[in-house]
Amino acid sequence: MKDFRHYEAVSTLALDRDKCVGCTLCTQVCPHQVFEMRDRKADIVDFDACMECGACVTNCPSEALSVNPGVG
Repeated sequence: MKDFRHYEAVSTLALDRDKCVGCTLCTQVCPHQVFEMRDRKADIVDFDACMECGACVTNCPSEALSVNPGVG
């Protein structure tokens, strides 16, 4: 989703890779393909495409993701 941008460098999306269990749910539910799996863990590959919808946070079983909707 490199063509999609709302605002640059304002998203509050955060990932704690140490908590990630590699379930892949974030990659499945993210509407803008912000995540990819690398070394069996999620990785943010397009931070500025995050629209802070919270789908990844809601579906993350290990609470490895956080976002404060409304900023980006």
